Amino acid sequence: MADSEPPMTRFPVPDTAELPEDLQDRIADERERAGFLPNVFPAFAYRPRQFRAFFAYYDALVEDSPLAREELEMVVVATSGANDCLYCVVAHGALLRIHAEDPLLAEQLATNHRTADISDAHRAMCDFAVTVTERPAEVTSEDHDRLREHGFSDTEIWDIASTSALFNLSNRMAHVADMRPNEELYELGRSGPE
Repeated sequence: MADSEPPMTRFPVPDTAELPEDLQDRIADERERAGFLPNVFPAFAYRPRQFRAFFAYYDALVEDSPLAREELEMVVVATSGANDCLYCVVAHGALLRIHAEDPLLAEQLATNHRTADISDAHRAMCDFAVTVTERPAEVTSEDHDRLREHGFSDTEIWDIASTSALFNLSNRMAHVADMRPNEELYELGRSGPE
């Protein structure tokens, strides 16, 4: 994958210098934090108000959930795998590898969460996320009860659904825009725990 490949191919990628100041600041912060700029940032900057709304929701999920960060990333990867979303599987697979300290887990979840090397509770969590993704009208009280039996609180169940729902949006936009994963994302978290 060439370094010069654009973040997305079907819409114009805005020049960062021409974006509103708050988007420029967020992009600069992300570039500094990660050491590179994940392509989702310049891609979503195509629509600045939507960029703000999307990342505000994402930040709220990540910063204010009783779920562990690795659990949130498991939900994202299972959802994105069900949607065949290359960008989000690669990007959040990297985050999952880092937060779970497991170089193998992301591909297992993206390919088939039912056979992944995870606990029964995490399998139930991913089952629920995939149901929200593929058959949301079929979510029942029994699905909630199953998660509660595995120790998930109502707030955690809400956050599993919210994370899956947000990434259904993200996956669909990544497909529509032909969002391309950064080359760096493929390698992050591959060395396993140190």
